[in-house]
Amino acid sequence: MWYAFNRKKKFLEVLFTGGFRRIAMAVLIASVFTPLPGARAANPQPFDITKLTIENKAPDFVLTDLNGQKFRLSDHKGKRPVLIIFSTTWCSFCRAEIPHFKSLYASYAKQGLEIVNIDIQESKEKVVKYAAKYELPYRTLLDEDGTVSGVYEVKGVPTLILVDKNGMIVCRQCRTVDTLLKTMMKK
Repeated sequence: MWYAFNRKKKFLEVLFTGGFRRIAMAVLIASVFTPLPGARAANPQPFDITKLTIENKAPDFVLTDLNGQKFRLSDHKGKRPVLIIFSTTWCSFCRAEIPHFKSLYASYAKQGLEIVNIDIQESKEKVVKYAAKYELPYRTLLDEDGTVSGVYEVKGVPTLILVDKNGMIVCRQCRTVDTLLKTMMKK
């Protein structure tokens, strides 16, 4: 009984000493961010990870690299695996991964691995400066309008996608790509 009385007393104190304002603000915020009945998203496209997961065919694309050369993913089918790195110049996580990607390139490029960095929705000038500053040894492609990153449903950067020589996605967002490459490149 005493506990219940103290709780009620405390509630009333909070309510009448600024608590009411907090509650009113919470109700207002909740009403603003609660969708209206019948409201729909402007572009409802559910995230369908199944079409871009392991053992599914990697969607083909053609992009231009920093030297103006075309890169077509399907040109590598039957020849070599491709590690696709989706990134941006402003992403600190992408910059932190560069030494690791350089190491992979040094270890596996001579064995046939193609590494391509796809920069998303940035100008060529900005990406050229970035690639020069960090001395990227692998090709950097420009996805200036975000089409390819949209097809691959990139939700954050860096996003890694490893495509085997048969054009199939072997891993997506795998952080153990080293181990996977060791096995794949021995075949």
